[in-house]
Amino acid sequence: MNKPMIFVILLFVGMSVLDLVVELLNLRSWAATLPAEFIGYYDGERYTIAQKYMADKTVSGLIKEITLIALIILFMIMGGFNLLDDAVRGLWAGPVGRGLIFAGILFALLFLINLPFDIYDTFVIEEKYGFNRTTVRTFCLDAVKMLLLSGLFGAVVFSAIIWLFEKTGALAWIYCWLALSLFQLLIMYVAPVLIMPLFNRFSPLEEGKLKTEIEQLAHKENFQIRGIYTIDGSKRSSKANAALTGFGKFKRIMLYDTLVKQLDENEIVAVLAHEIGHYKLKHIIKSILISLVVSAVGFYLFSRLANQPLLFRAFGTQNISIYAALIYFSILLIPIQRVGSVCSSWISRSFEYSADRYGVKASNNPEALISALKKISADSMANLNPHPVKVFFDYSHPPILQRIKVLRNFIRLRQPARNDSGRPGNTL
Repeated sequence: MNKPMIFVILLFVGMSVLDLVVELLNLRSWAATLPAEFIGYYDGERYTIAQKYMADKTVSGLIKEITLIALIILFMIMGGFNLLDDAVRGLWAGPVGRGLIFAGILFALLFLINLPFDIYDTFVIEEKYGFNRTTVRTFCLDAVKMLLLSGLFGAVVFSAIIWLFEKTGALAWIYCWLALSLFQLLIMYVAPVLIMPLFNRFSPLEEGKLKTEIEQLAHKENFQIRGIYTIDGSKRSSKANAALTGFGKFKRIMLYDTLVKQLDENEIVAVLAHEIGHYKLKHIIKSILISLVVSAVGFYLFSRLANQPLLFRAFGTQNISIYAALIYFSILLIPIQRVGSVCSSWISRSFEYSADRYGVKASNNPEALISALKKISADSMANLNPHPVKVFFDYSHPPILQRIKVLRNFIRLRQPARNDSGRPGNTL
């Protein structure tokens, strides 16, 4: 092994050790007694089962990560990347064609490595705790559709990057960044109409009190929507969710059928008020802009490393090529992104607090959002007491108890102060 390869191996080993420490701390943080806030939402037996569920999910995730990292390191040490590169160089194909074959083989290997873990998570862990409703047929169809879509979109992006770096010289990273940014924005627009229906059935929400209240909320908040739909999420899982998709006049409200069954009308409206808050507070736009900046930095760094022999030595490859550099750079980003996600998670948590406050004001029903969050957390067996280190590294949403505490403080501050006579008075 050469020094660059040792450096890459140490990066991945360090990431594994970090994740192991974080998860062990998180497992030990589970409170023995049910928090008072959740009395009536959890019973003692289910609370104990939830702890076992978290432990099983944690162990499965760690085994999957360590296995993948060990195989990558072994592939590097055994010269697998170099053997594959030599094989594709012998083919009668240009840089784009060779790159697609090189990346395609690695992508297929990654898919096969992940597949047993996905099967175990779905049909063993999720089944064991009563969440799984995915049939073998649905699982297989999902896998095939994801494989085809990922392969298609990946091939388009990968080919464009190789071609641009081969043809446009020093400014290639700018052209790649612009092209990829436009492609991602296009996908965000068409996904609700063309891609998501490939996996779920969307049905217009039936007429009734719920639909009327949602439409009244959207009108009051001047939030244009194209439609309100229910999603057949129950065919895969019993867990509940809600989302808004699209931009401009093409925004859609999507309610999982499991959410409609678990929450009452006031709670659903409060959850949607929270989601509308993300749009009205420009969280979506801000997230896109942050992503574009990060993407630009990434392409610039790639342009500086793409022809550096050290990058290829690190992965045991003798020949320099854009397609191999793109794969190696993507692998190097895994441990870097693991640490960099701390910043994005913090931003996301701050957005959630802001959207909660917006949701309380927009729905004009402070307790509805709190009760909805409790029901969703209890139903999904969420960890009520995650370790602060786990939250720091991995939580895109605030821990539920902290989130409720902040909400209650906000509600209390909004309530009018009372004078000695008991009548509302002025607030400062």
